[in-house]
Amino acid sequence: MIPKNTVRIYTGQRSFRVKLPGIARNLPLVQIKPGVHIASDAGLILGDVEFLSGAAQSLARKMRRFDIDVILTAEAKSIALAYELARRLGHERFMVARKSAKSYMEDYYAQKLRSITTESEQQLLLTKEELHSLSGRRVCLLDDVVSTGATFTALEAIVRKAGASVVCRAAIWREGPWYDGENLVCVGVLPIFVARDNPLANQLTRAPPGEAAGRR
Repeated sequence: MIPKNTVRIYTGQRSFRVKLPGIARNLPLVQIKPGVHIASDAGLILGDVEFLSGAAQSLARKMRRFDIDVILTAEAKSIALAYELARRLGHERFMVARKSAKSYMEDYYAQKLRSITTESEQQLLLTKEELHSLSGRRVCLLDDVVSTGATFTALEAIVRKAGASVVCRAAIWREGPWYDGENLVCVGVLPIFVARDNPLANQLTRAPPGEAAGRR
């Protein structure tokens, strides 16, 4: 049985409504493969200051108990969220794993990954200097949405290479039925929307219409 409220039948819906305390937004549904739609948060994560501030406030409240030294995120959607979280947690810096090597990066470590929204194989990388600065630290992995967990897996491999430890994983939303990792801090759940002939639809326990949870 799939986790509750993580999969819904697609019947032509154009958007999905999400809420934080005092904030509500409609996310457009976009098709990522035949018969599968997701609620795209790009319009929020890439510029909605009010929403980013509210999401960071909700996440920071839940993350404080992990005694985090540094936040590590992947380029580029979650950079603004990482900044706001680091500010609220009193951190002087956060770290970003880049997706391509820059000319000024003479020595770096790269980890491959493949995400649900990207067809081609990607990589995440940190310079050797950045790896050294992570050594021995308590790290929180951050993404805007976690679906299969592929980004977290790649980031965790980087953290292990650095000799640091992952103490929590944080995202605004857990998306779909796939992720079952430990120590996930999130604000709510985003369902995926599937056609009736999709194998996931056969496992679906019909959930009443509603909105993404404001808390978890």
